[in-house]
Amino acid sequence: MARGTYIYPPRPSLRLAADLISHCAQNVPKWNTISISGYHIRDAGSTAVQEIAFSFANAIAYLDAVLEKGIGVDEFAPSISWIFNTHNNFFEEVAKYRALRRMWAKLLRERYGAKDPRSWMLRTHTQTGGSTLMAQQPEVNIVRAAIQALAAVLGGVQSMALSCFDEALSIPTERAQRIALRTQQVIAYETGAADVIDPLAGSYYVESLTNELEQQAWDYLRKIEEMGGAVASIESTFMQREIQEAAVRYQREVEEGKRVIVGVNRFTETEEEQSTPIFRVDPKVAQVQMDRLHDLRRNRDNAAVQAALGRLKDAAQGTENLMPPILEAVKTYATLGEICDVMREAFGDYRAGTAI
Repeated sequence: MARGTYIYPPRPSLRLAADLISHCAQNVPKWNTISISGYHIRDAGSTAVQEIAFSFANAIAYLDAVLEKGIGVDEFAPSISWIFNTHNNFFEEVAKYRALRRMWAKLLRERYGAKDPRSWMLRTHTQTGGSTLMAQQPEVNIVRAAIQALAAVLGGVQSMALSCFDEALSIPTERAQRIALRTQQVIAYETGAADVIDPLAGSYYVESLTNELEQQAWDYLRKIEEMGGAVASIESTFMQREIQEAAVRYQREVEEGKRVIVGVNRFTETEEEQSTPIFRVDPKVAQVQMDRLHDLRRNRDNAAVQAALGRLKDAAQGTENLMPPILEAVKTYATLGEICDVMREAFGDYRAGTAI
């Protein structure tokens, strides 16, 4: 994803998330219902502090929306998971995950009164930073991903995926995917990094940096709260502008040489030969999928599909939980596109800078 291009979801997406969480809390209590994301915020160009603050602001909006449905916080908070993005500033990333855990526990205990210790736990997946990968000297991306992965492990994440070294050029090849997997396995089985919880605890620098990131993130959250919360800050384009400005600052530092990117603005190759294999998608794959879709639409009960989509439309225009009619539509073999078309018709299309 290009930096500075992310557009936040409109209010109907908040309703859909709240309906999903509340439905699963009552019907699928052991299911991890939602993965709240900071990944796309960071890869769009935000700072680490903004990644923390904006993802938490969104989480607060989700929590409040579910609580309004009469679901107790300890009924659904343990099923919330996360995904964040790990970039190149090694110690900042370690400190970021430490700050995230402290902040989430504090938020759930003190603001929401959660009693279940599982509600206080920030369980997160991470992926190494896609926007940090460079097309120039792409093999260097293997080093970047390894360092980012080690930072995530030392920061205490529960699971991870590595962006592959050729992702700045194409969809990853099988070889690139294998190297990404082996990088994780080397960290897990050869380094000893996963043998102890919070191995950098007590380091003056890491503790100080953790405190600094946490304080700055709380300051951002207070500012967003003063605006009326995440939805209001999105409507005013505050979040979008903050991310855009951070992305511009970053790019300017790279172009002016103030921020060194190996192989891009320093240690470059004058006559770089492109020898990295590029993954090419066979166009026949798309045709096969289109043929399957046409067969599905010919052979399903289209009267049942239309009836289910009609009930979904009625639900979307009302206030009932959207999950039962969505599941009903899925069982009739309504396609994802058809279901989304119904909700677009009911909710409209979001345009940046307009009320949602």
